Amino acid sequence: MRRTALFGVAGGVITGALITGALAAPTAGASERTPGGAAEARGVAVAAAKAAKKGIDWADCPADWGLAKPIQCGYVTVPLDYAKPNGRTIKLAVDRIGNTGSASERQGSLIYNPGGPGGSGLRFPTRVTTKNPLWAKTSKAYDFVGFDPRGVGHSTAISCVDPQEYVKAPKLDPVPDSEADKRVQRKLAREYAEGCKERSGWMLPHMTTPNTARDIDVIRAALGDKKLNYLGVSYGTYIGGVYATLFPTHVRRLIVDSVVNPSREKIWYQANLDQDVAFEMRWNDWKAWVAKNDAAYHIGDTPAKVQKQWETLRAAAKKSPIGGVVGPAELLGLFQSAPYYDSSWATVAQVWSDYLAGDEKALVEAAGPDMSDTAGNIASENGNAVYTAVECADTKWPTSWAKWDRDNTRLHRDYPFLTWSNAWMNLPCATWGAKQHTPLEVGAAKGLPTTLIVQSTRDAATPYEGAVELHKRLKGSRLVTEKDAGSHGVTGLVNPCVNDRVDAYLLKGTVDAKDVTCAPHATPVPAKSGASAKDAKAAKEAAALVK
Repeated sequence: MRRTALFGVAGGVITGALITGALAAPTAGASERTPGGAAEARGVAVAAAKAAKKGIDWADCPADWGLAKPIQCGYVTVPLDYAKPNGRTIKLAVDRIGNTGSASERQGSLIYNPGGPGGSGLRFPTRVTTKNPLWAKTSKAYDFVGFDPRGVGHSTAISCVDPQEYVKAPKLDPVPDSEADKRVQRKLAREYAEGCKERSGWMLPHMTTPNTARDIDVIRAALGDKKLNYLGVSYGTYIGGVYATLFPTHVRRLIVDSVVNPSREKIWYQANLDQDVAFEMRWNDWKAWVAKNDAAYHIGDTPAKVQKQWETLRAAAKKSPIGGVVGPAELLGLFQSAPYYDSSWATVAQVWSDYLAGDEKALVEAAGPDMSDTAGNIASENGNAVYTAVECADTKWPTSWAKWDRDNTRLHRDYPFLTWSNAWMNLPCATWGAKQHTPLEVGAAKGLPTTLIVQSTRDAATPYEGAVELHKRLKGSRLVTEKDAGSHGVTGLVNPCVNDRVDAYLLKGTVDAKDVTCAPHATPVPAKSGASAKDAKAAKEAAALVK
């Protein structure tokens, strides 16, 4: 799940037969699990029927989207409020690339969501144009379809603060030294919530995961697909679980990778507390790897020495921000990419090593803001706005500061790496100025086919227990576990034990007779000296866009 700097001014860091398919309403019981669900069920059926009739006007993508031919782009219109399907509408940006195989090999569209909330899926078709070998077989059978969820990017977008203000640095140290520090952070959180209401209040009550699942069903209908093929990663797994609950008979293939715990008791306050514990575990894994490779990095030859170096770096940046812009909050924005992704291990370690050797340029460029990158800054602010809006709207959050303070103070004692930055990032939900809903009771309803769940045991962003919980709830599902690994987003890694099963499921619909445990993918190797700031910044941005 996505973690990034909190606010720009604060500290803490997707014909007749087809119409018939589109009109099929959620099964009885699904609407009973969602307040007002019956009206929304009727509304999404109406919207899907309209979309199936209209289709999508595909064209070359706008030049500034960075999506070259043969990728095509278009829009799908959906209701702002599914209880009022003929009322106000919003637009969703979608893109696609056709299947690379023959017409007889084609099995429909594969819709992708990378997580967030707030992540864009529009890069998904580039897995074909860049000839990503992991997806070569699947792309023969499927059109790869990405989309910007409601509120995101090129869809009808939301905002909570001026983007240039959002990225300004240095921000406050997320770890408070006093009650006064906490009061400042609480004030900033209230102001952020007020900014969201002022700039985007008309959309906030409707920025929910069930509505995004309904949006996907409308996209499915607009594509001309009677059944949905879906791949969701990170927060995209929660969307997938909600879709499976609301539209079980519309599912053909559904893969969820790195799973958000769908329990009502976890969404979202407790899920974030659980994440703090898991991040500490994976932070410790990375420190051990850095220590093992001390000959390459010269940071410390034991995890304790690496931790000491981190504390020294953090203290120095707090006293005098590196390059004038990199304080503790900015350091965390960069360094948290290592617990997220193994692919960041070597890059972040090398940037740190170079800094200790006297070269601070890469660290400043990777961790600090680029005020000239206005488009990137708009995307960053938008991503955080959507993250906040969805999590705040999905459920009712604690409003007692005493509870927040007590829970995070307790956790910080043993899990200090992420706890307070995570708290400040989510605190706007305590004073949210829009309706907060009751989470859907996720679970398999009659008609849901076999689904595939993929998860690593040491995932920091979405702890393993989430996959186990969803597995219990989606009866007949299969769980593929990557043991003793912790990178977020397992289906994107080279591990034949996982990759072959993903291909078999998507291409043939086959799964193993029982759950499978895979050995971990290969351990990262040290980067060559002089790892670029561009690589490190890309790692930080990847962590910021996926929750």
